[in-house]
Amino acid sequence: MKISGTGSVLPKKVVTNEMLSRFLDTSDEWIATRTGVRTRHVISDEKLDEMAVEAAQKALDDAGMNPEDLDFIICSNVVNEYVTPQLSCIIQGGIGAACPCIDINCACAGFIYALEIAESFHKAGKVKNVLVVCAEEPTRMTDWTDRRTCVLFGDGAAAVVLTPGDNIRSIKLSASSSTDKLWQYRTLHPTPYIAKEEQDVPLQMKGQDVFKFAVKAAGRDISRTLKDAGVSPDDVDHYLLHQANIRIVNAIRDYMEQPESKFHTNIEDHGNSSSSSCPILLDECNRKGLFKKGDLVAMSAFGAGFVSGAVLFEW
Repeated sequence: MKISGTGSVLPKKVVTNEMLSRFLDTSDEWIATRTGVRTRHVISDEKLDEMAVEAAQKALDDAGMNPEDLDFIICSNVVNEYVTPQLSCIIQGGIGAACPCIDINCACAGFIYALEIAESFHKAGKVKNVLVVCAEEPTRMTDWTDRRTCVLFGDGAAAVVLTPGDNIRSIKLSASSSTDKLWQYRTLHPTPYIAKEEQDVPLQMKGQDVFKFAVKAAGRDISRTLKDAGVSPDDVDHYLLHQANIRIVNAIRDYMEQPESKFHTNIEDHGNSSSSSCPILLDECNRKGLFKKGDLVAMSAFGAGFVSGAVLFEW
């Protein structure tokens, strides 16, 4: 398949590091030097499902496609206000499509996993045109008294339209169960038969463990993907990595032995927006005109689970 359209939407509310320092024991310098983040967009009066619909419509407009032409919708989302119906069904109705749709939760790696699902369905002859939407509000998962986690995240939604083509050169996915390093627990409604006491737990993260996993997994996944496609790291024109932490991006760049100019980032302005991170960055690069026809783009993402993946595609 090939990416024929992109779109993204960010909340209007911008929260700076200085604003966080008013109620947290932190500073702009402390956050920026450890994470690379200076500002993030945070949902205030928006609704995530409406942002997802808007991002989807932008991608359709960019692709010059009508919603009736879609054969499938995949939505990547970790948490939103709805337990049911699925977010993809809300998007389907919002844009006026009539095709099957599914939600997936692969944490921050959701966009790569969605691309693999779309590509597999296409190769099986089941679909031609697929809409992939990533919509996330990780700021609703964090403890806003914990400076280790809440400073990292921002909200957002992004989408791509995939159409027939051979531009996706290779995708590699991986998973390794390590559920005590990055997790959140939320309770369900009680029943008369639940014997255990339950309590909501906001996002918990062992930062050093996540850092080690991310660098190792991304380096491995990108290398496997490039090898499968028969290209070298030098052949890649653009690297788009999940915007989790600038130190992770820099460590992966060093591992790949590639110049900084090939690695596009927006973490300074957006923070970590979970699975929306990669497609938001992709849309920004697209709309800035940074990609030329035929350019090779390598993308990598990693998240809780642990899960990770990489894709190489031609623009």
